[in-house]
Amino acid sequence: MLPLAGQTRTGSTVISIALLVVSVVFATAGQLTLKAAMESIGRIGSAQVSEAGQTLVRALKEPLLWIGLILFGISALFWLVVLSRVDLSLAYPFVGISYVVVVALARFMFHENVPTLRWIGVSIIAIGIALIGVSSKTVTGN
Repeated sequence: MLPLAGQTRTGSTVISIALLVVSVVFATAGQLTLKAAMESIGRIGSAQVSEAGQTLVRALKEPLLWIGLILFGISALFWLVVLSRVDLSLAYPFVGISYVVVVALARFMFHENVPTLRWIGVSIIAIGIALIGVSSKTVTGN
């Protein structure tokens, strides 16, 4: 169970975990949506001011960009609720779940090349998240 700030009830713990997962899901969906938007908009960083202005106009007209930002906003709202219920030292590492999911989905949705060393890094992150989960059980005695 998660050691909650000032809370001990199991039902409250389940709700806190659910809120944490929802926040991570919305953040992950936001990342993937923003990447899809940028695939449509194109590369940003032209040396010519006129091209930069055109890119900005394309970006402002791209619905996926706005959807991605809204998803991030929703994630932030859930995150605020999580922060009011769960110790930051426990909640924040769980954001790492999004790193694992984003790399996997980027590989399959956007056909990105993910080298072996990157998969090893993602695996280390996953192991770290598992260790944090085990440490929370050790602290609470569950």
